[in-house]
Amino acid sequence: MIVPGRDIAAFAPAALDSLRAQTEQRWRAILIDDGSADATGAIFAAAAAHDPRFTVVRHEASRGLGAARNVGLALVDTPHLGFLDGDDELAPDALSRLTGTLTETGSDFVAGAYVRLRPHGESYNAGRVQPWISAATDPARLGTSLAQHPRAVSNIVAWSKISRTGFWQDLRFPEGVAYEDQIVAQQMYTRARSFDVIPDVVVRWRVRPDGTSITQGKSQLPVLLDYLAALRGGIRVLQDAGHRAAVTARLDLILAMDMPSLLDIAATHDDPAYAAEVAAFIDELQALPEFADASPDEAIAAALSW
Repeated sequence: MIVPGRDIAAFAPAALDSLRAQTEQRWRAILIDDGSADATGAIFAAAAAHDPRFTVVRHEASRGLGAARNVGLALVDTPHLGFLDGDDELAPDALSRLTGTLTETGSDFVAGAYVRLRPHGESYNAGRVQPWISAATDPARLGTSLAQHPRAVSNIVAWSKISRTGFWQDLRFPEGVAYEDQIVAQQMYTRARSFDVIPDVVVRWRVRPDGTSITQGKSQLPVLLDYLAALRGGIRVLQDAGHRAAVTARLDLILAMDMPSLLDIAATHDDPAYAAEVAAFIDELQALPEFADASPDEAIAAALSW
Protein backbone atom coordinates (compact mmCIF):
# COMPACT_ATOMS: atom_id res chain seq x y z
CA MET A 1 0.00 0.00 0.00
CA ILE A 2 1.13 3.54 -0.78
CA VAL A 3 0.08 5.87 2.03
CA PRO A 4 0.81 9.58 1.40
CA GLY A 5 -0.03 12.35 3.82
CA ARG A 6 0.75 15.93 4.77
CA ASP A 7 -0.16 17.46 8.13
CA ILE A 8 -2.49 14.60 9.04
CA ALA A 9 -1.22 13.85 12.55
CA ALA A 10 -4.79 13.89 13.88
CA PHE A 11 -5.84 11.13 11.48
CA ALA A 12 -2.75 9.08 10.62
CA PRO A 13 -2.93 6.78 13.70
CA ALA A 14 -6.39 5.57 12.65
CA ALA A 15 -5.21 4.98 9.08
CA LEU A 16 -2.22 2.95 10.25
CA ASP A 17 -4.34 1.03 12.77
CA SER A 18 -6.69 0.08 9.94
CA LEU A 19 -3.73 -1.52 8.16
CA ARG A 20 -2.62 -3.36 11.28
CA ALA A 21 -6.17 -4.66 11.74
CA GLN A 22 -6.39 -6.29 8.30
CA THR A 23 -7.48 -9.91 8.24
CA GLU A 24 -4.91 -10.30 5.45
CA GLN A 25 -1.63 -9.62 7.22
CA ARG A 26 0.70 -10.09 4.25
CA TRP A 27 1.03 -6.45 3.32
CA ARG A 28 3.69 -3.77 3.14
CA ALA A 29 3.06 -0.03 3.32
CA ILE A 30 5.15 2.84 1.98
CA LEU A 31 4.39 5.85 4.17
CA ILE A 32 5.18 9.14 2.44
CA ASP A 33 5.39 12.24 4.61
CA ASP A 34 4.92 14.99 2.06
CA GLY A 35 6.60 17.88 3.85
CA SER A 36 4.45 17.90 6.98
CA ALA A 37 4.85 20.68 9.53
CA ASP A 38 3.08 18.72 12.27
CA ALA A 39 3.77 15.33 13.87
CA THR A 40 2.88 13.24 10.81
CA GLY A 41 6.53 12.38 10.16
CA ALA A 42 7.06 11.26 13.76
CA ILE A 43 3.95 9.07 13.65
CA PHE A 44 5.13 7.44 10.43
CA ALA A 45 8.64 6.96 11.80
CA ALA A 46 7.33 5.36 14.99
CA ALA A 47 5.20 2.95 12.96
CA ALA A 48 8.23 1.86 10.90
CA ALA A 49 10.38 1.49 14.02
CA HIS A 50 7.92 -0.99 15.53
CA ASP A 51 6.76 -2.86 12.41
CA PRO A 52 9.05 -3.79 9.50
CA ARG A 53 6.08 -3.84 7.14
CA PHE A 54 6.16 -0.02 7.19
CA THR A 55 8.71 1.97 5.17
CA VAL A 56 8.94 5.77 5.41
CA VAL A 57 9.83 8.32 2.75
CA ARG A 58 10.21 11.94 3.82
CA HIS A 59 9.81 14.98 1.56
CA GLU A 60 11.36 18.07 3.14
CA ALA A 61 8.94 20.27 1.17
CA SER A 62 5.53 19.27 -0.09
CA ARG A 63 5.50 17.95 -3.63
CA GLY A 64 1.76 17.26 -3.79
CA LEU A 65 -0.35 14.12 -3.67
CA GLY A 66 0.30 13.08 -7.27
CA ALA A 67 4.06 13.30 -6.87
CA ALA A 68 3.94 11.50 -3.52
CA ARG A 69 2.02 8.61 -5.04
CA ASN A 70 4.43 8.44 -7.97
CA VAL A 71 7.38 8.22 -5.57
CA GLY A 72 5.64 5.30 -3.87
CA LEU A 73 4.95 3.59 -7.19
CA ALA A 74 8.66 3.55 -7.96
CA LEU A 75 9.32 1.67 -4.70
CA VAL A 76 6.65 -1.04 -4.84
CA ASP A 77 8.07 -4.57 -5.00
CA THR A 78 4.93 -6.59 -4.20
CA PRO A 79 2.66 -8.38 -6.71
CA HIS A 80 -0.27 -6.07 -5.97
CA LEU A 81 -0.49 -2.40 -5.08
CA GLY A 82 -3.07 0.00 -3.76
CA PHE A 83 -3.41 3.45 -2.24
CA LEU A 84 -4.68 4.65 1.11
CA ASP A 85 -4.75 8.36 1.88
CA GLY A 86 -3.31 8.94 5.32
CA ASP A 87 -6.52 10.45 6.69
CA ASP A 88 -8.78 7.57 5.60
CA GLU A 89 -9.30 4.04 6.90
CA LEU A 90 -9.46 0.57 5.37
CA ALA A 91 -12.25 -1.81 6.32
CA PRO A 92 -10.79 -4.82 8.19
CA ASP A 93 -11.30 -7.29 5.34
CA ALA A 94 -10.49 -4.86 2.51
CA LEU A 95 -7.18 -6.39 1.47
CA SER A 96 -8.39 -9.97 1.75
CA ARG A 97 -11.46 -9.27 -0.39
CA LEU A 98 -9.64 -7.21 -3.00
CA THR A 99 -6.55 -9.39 -3.42
CA GLY A 100 -8.63 -12.54 -3.15
CA THR A 101 -10.83 -11.36 -6.00
CA LEU A 102 -7.82 -10.67 -8.22
CA THR A 103 -6.42 -14.11 -7.42
CA GLU A 104 -9.73 -15.64 -8.48
CA THR A 105 -10.17 -13.70 -11.71
CA GLY A 106 -6.73 -12.74 -13.01
CA SER A 107 -8.03 -9.24 -13.83
CA ASP A 108 -5.79 -6.16 -13.93
CA PHE A 109 -7.48 -4.45 -10.99
CA VAL A 110 -10.49 -4.62 -8.70
CA ALA A 111 -12.58 -1.73 -7.36
CA GLY A 112 -14.70 -1.77 -4.23
CA ALA A 113 -17.25 0.55 -2.65
CA TYR A 114 -16.57 3.22 -0.06
CA VAL A 115 -18.41 5.41 2.44
CA ARG A 116 -17.78 8.80 3.99
CA LEU A 117 -16.67 9.25 7.59
CA ARG A 118 -18.39 12.42 8.80
CA PRO A 119 -17.53 14.26 12.03
CA HIS A 120 -20.05 13.76 14.83
CA GLY A 121 -19.00 15.49 18.03
CA GLU A 122 -15.66 14.04 19.07
CA SER A 123 -15.94 11.01 16.77
CA TYR A 124 -16.85 10.08 13.21
CA ASN A 125 -19.83 8.21 11.84
CA ALA A 126 -19.72 6.17 8.64
CA GLY A 127 -22.40 6.95 6.11
CA ARG A 128 -24.04 4.73 3.53
CA VAL A 129 -22.81 3.78 0.09
CA GLN A 130 -23.92 6.56 -2.23
CA PRO A 131 -26.01 5.72 -5.32
CA TRP A 132 -23.29 6.53 -7.84
CA ILE A 133 -20.87 4.19 -6.08
CA SER A 134 -23.49 1.45 -5.97
CA ALA A 135 -24.00 1.92 -9.71
CA ALA A 136 -20.28 1.35 -10.21
CA THR A 137 -19.76 -1.58 -7.85
CA ASP A 138 -23.06 -3.38 -7.17
CA PRO A 139 -23.70 -6.11 -8.13
CA ALA A 140 -20.30 -7.74 -8.31
CA ARG A 141 -18.95 -8.12 -11.82
CA LEU A 142 -15.86 -10.26 -12.31
CA GLY A 143 -13.67 -10.12 -15.39
CA THR A 144 -15.71 -7.30 -16.88
CA SER A 145 -14.80 -4.43 -19.21
CA LEU A 146 -15.84 -0.84 -19.81
CA ALA A 147 -17.87 -1.90 -22.83
CA GLN A 148 -19.82 -4.30 -20.63
CA HIS A 149 -20.04 -2.05 -17.58
CA PRO A 150 -19.76 1.64 -18.55
CA ARG A 151 -21.03 2.89 -15.18
CA ALA A 152 -17.82 1.66 -13.57
CA VAL A 153 -16.41 5.10 -14.42
CA SER A 154 -18.41 6.58 -11.55
CA ASN A 155 -15.76 5.20 -9.19
CA ILE A 156 -13.00 7.72 -9.91
CA VAL A 157 -10.84 7.54 -6.79
CA ALA A 158 -7.45 5.86 -6.57
CA TRP A 159 -7.89 4.45 -3.08
CA SER A 160 -10.79 2.04 -3.56
CA LYS A 161 -8.82 -0.23 -5.90
CA ILE A 162 -6.10 -2.87 -5.80
CA SER A 163 -4.12 -3.52 -8.99
CA ARG A 164 -1.53 -5.89 -10.28
CA THR A 165 1.73 -4.01 -9.97
CA GLY A 166 2.67 -4.60 -13.60
CA PHE A 167 -0.46 -2.75 -14.69
CA TRP A 168 1.18 0.48 -13.48
CA GLN A 169 4.31 0.11 -15.60
CA ASP A 170 3.41 3.14 -17.75
CA LEU A 171 0.76 4.75 -15.54
CA ARG A 172 1.57 7.73 -13.31
CA PHE A 173 -0.39 10.52 -11.64
CA PRO A 174 -0.35 14.11 -12.89
CA GLU A 175 1.76 16.28 -10.58
CA GLY A 176 1.25 19.80 -9.32
CA VAL A 177 -2.55 19.71 -9.62
CA ALA A 178 -5.49 18.74 -7.45
CA TYR A 179 -7.87 15.89 -8.36
CA GLU A 180 -4.96 13.96 -9.82
CA ASP A 181 -6.73 10.60 -9.62
CA GLN A 182 -9.69 11.31 -11.91
CA ILE A 183 -7.84 11.07 -15.23
CA VAL A 184 -5.78 8.11 -14.02
CA ALA A 185 -8.94 6.25 -12.99
CA GLN A 186 -10.36 6.57 -16.51
CA GLN A 187 -7.05 5.44 -17.96
CA MET A 188 -7.26 2.35 -15.78
CA TYR A 189 -10.72 1.49 -17.06
CA THR A 190 -9.82 2.04 -20.71
CA ARG A 191 -6.48 0.19 -20.57
CA ALA A 192 -7.50 -2.87 -18.55
CA ARG A 193 -7.85 -6.19 -20.32
CA SER A 194 -10.46 -6.89 -17.64
CA PHE A 195 -11.32 -5.54 -14.21
CA ASP A 196 -13.54 -6.55 -11.30
CA VAL A 197 -16.01 -4.60 -9.18
CA ILE A 198 -17.33 -5.73 -5.80
CA PRO A 199 -19.99 -4.10 -3.60
CA ASP A 200 -18.01 -4.54 -0.38
CA VAL A 201 -17.15 -1.31 1.46
CA VAL A 202 -13.36 -1.31 1.46
CA VAL A 203 -12.55 2.27 2.51
CA ARG A 204 -13.97 4.83 4.92
CA TRP A 205 -13.23 8.25 3.40
CA ARG A 206 -12.87 10.96 6.01
CA VAL A 207 -14.56 14.34 5.72
CA ARG A 208 -12.38 16.66 7.78
CA PRO A 209 -14.20 18.90 10.26
CA ASP A 210 -11.97 21.88 9.44
CA GLY A 211 -12.74 21.70 5.71
CA THR A 212 -9.07 21.42 4.72
CA SER A 213 -9.28 18.48 2.35
CA ILE A 214 -9.00 19.17 -1.38
CA THR A 215 -12.56 18.04 -2.08
CA GLN A 216 -13.86 20.58 0.45
CA GLY A 217 -12.10 23.53 -1.25
CA LYS A 218 -14.04 23.88 -4.51
CA SER A 219 -15.07 27.46 -3.70
CA GLN A 220 -11.47 28.52 -4.34
CA LEU A 221 -10.90 29.48 -7.97
CA PRO A 222 -7.54 27.65 -8.36
CA VAL A 223 -9.09 24.47 -6.97
CA LEU A 224 -12.07 24.87 -9.31
CA LEU A 225 -9.71 25.18 -12.29
CA ASP A 226 -7.91 21.96 -11.34
CA TYR A 227 -11.26 20.27 -10.79
CA LEU A 228 -12.68 21.25 -14.18
CA ALA A 229 -9.42 20.26 -15.87
CA ALA A 230 -9.70 16.82 -14.25
CA LEU A 231 -13.31 16.44 -15.38
CA ARG A 232 -12.40 17.46 -18.92
CA GLY A 233 -9.39 15.17 -18.98
CA GLY A 234 -11.35 12.16 -17.78
CA ILE A 235 -14.01 12.68 -20.42
CA ARG A 236 -11.34 13.04 -23.10
CA VAL A 237 -9.71 9.73 -22.07
CA LEU A 238 -13.04 7.95 -22.47
CA GLN A 239 -13.76 9.66 -25.79
CA ASP A 240 -10.34 8.87 -27.22
CA ALA A 241 -10.88 5.20 -26.34
CA GLY A 242 -14.25 5.21 -28.12
CA HIS A 243 -16.42 4.48 -25.06
CA ARG A 244 -19.51 6.59 -25.77
CA ALA A 245 -21.67 4.85 -23.16
CA ALA A 246 -19.01 5.48 -20.52
CA VAL A 247 -18.85 9.17 -21.50
CA THR A 248 -22.62 9.36 -21.10
CA ALA A 249 -22.40 7.70 -17.69
CA ARG A 250 -19.75 10.20 -16.66
CA LEU A 251 -21.85 13.12 -17.90
CA ASP A 252 -24.87 11.86 -15.96
CA LEU A 253 -22.82 11.83 -12.76
CA ILE A 254 -21.26 15.25 -13.37
CA LEU A 255 -24.70 16.74 -14.01
CA ALA A 256 -26.24 15.11 -10.96
CA MET A 257 -23.42 15.45 -8.43
CA ASP A 258 -20.98 18.15 -9.51
CA MET A 259 -22.99 20.84 -11.24
CA PRO A 260 -25.52 21.63 -8.46
CA SER A 261 -22.83 22.58 -5.96
CA LEU A 262 -20.75 24.43 -8.54
CA LEU A 263 -23.77 26.42 -9.70
CA ASP A 264 -24.66 27.29 -6.11
CA ILE A 265 -21.14 28.53 -5.42
CA ALA A 266 -21.00 30.46 -8.70
CA ALA A 267 -24.27 32.24 -7.94
CA THR A 268 -22.83 33.97 -4.86
CA HIS A 269 -19.08 33.96 -5.49
CA ASP A 270 -17.41 37.36 -5.18
CA ASP A 271 -15.07 36.69 -8.11
CA PRO A 272 -16.92 36.84 -11.48
CA ALA A 273 -14.20 34.63 -12.95
CA TYR A 274 -15.61 31.71 -10.97
CA ALA A 275 -19.05 31.95 -12.60
CA ALA A 276 -17.41 32.47 -15.98
CA GLU A 277 -15.39 29.25 -15.65
CA VAL A 278 -18.46 27.27 -14.61
CA ALA A 279 -20.47 28.71 -17.51
CA ALA A 280 -17.72 27.86 -20.00
CA PHE A 281 -17.61 24.30 -18.69
CA ILE A 282 -21.39 23.95 -19.05
CA ASP A 283 -21.14 25.13 -22.65
CA GLU A 284 -18.45 22.51 -23.30
CA LEU A 285 -20.58 19.73 -21.83
CA GLN A 286 -23.60 20.71 -23.90
CA ALA A 287 -21.48 20.74 -27.05
CA LEU A 288 -20.33 17.15 -26.56
CA PRO A 289 -21.95 14.62 -28.95
CA GLU A 290 -22.65 12.36 -25.97
CA PHE A 291 -24.66 15.08 -24.21
CA ALA A 292 -27.66 14.09 -26.31
CA ASP A 293 -27.61 10.71 -24.55
CA ALA A 294 -27.37 12.18 -21.05
CA SER A 295 -30.39 12.48 -18.80
CA PRO A 296 -30.22 15.44 -16.40
CA ASP A 297 -33.23 15.84 -14.13
CA GLU A 298 -35.56 18.81 -14.69
CA ALA A 299 -33.95 21.03 -12.07
CA ILE A 300 -30.46 20.55 -13.48
CA ALA A 301 -31.68 20.92 -17.06
CA ALA A 302 -33.23 24.29 -16.09
CA ALA A 303 -30.08 25.35 -14.25
CA LEU A 304 -27.90 24.52 -17.22
CA SER A 305 -29.77 27.08 -19.27
CA TRP A 306 -28.73 29.92 -16.95
